[in-house]
Amino acid sequence: MPSNNVLGNLFATVYNNEIRNKKECIVLPASKLASAVLRSMQMNKYIGEFEFIDDGVAGKFKIQLLGRVNRCGVISPRYSVNKTGYIRWERQFLPAVGVGILIVSTPQGVMSHIEAQEKGLGGRLVGYVY
Repeated sequence: MPSNNVLGNLFATVYNNEIRNKKECIVLPASKLASAVLRSMQMNKYIGEFEFIDDGVAGKFKIQLLGRVNRCGVISPRYSVNKTGYIRWERQFLPAVGVGILIVSTPQGVMSHIEAQEKGLGGRLVGYVY
């Protein structure tokens, strides 16, 4: 029985393959949120290229790993955070302030907490990577 937590699956697969020093990994199932999270990780140089593979079911992602992920995970429940509240969550989920990113779903799309702070946006915490 496959897990129904798409993001949990995504982060676990990326992390497990990083530990084993793999160059790439396949994550299934795919979703639009997972795609946006991957794009955010890519923009922050945690992963290389990724592509969507349509397998006729839910689809999957093929992700290039760069060996830069030390830890990543899903934040559940998806806590609401306002534009001034990021520091508290950084302390809770990241090893040090300025190390790693919180991934936030905002009204303007999924982005890192740094980008959200610059734009003055709040949102919901989705995951973390460092």
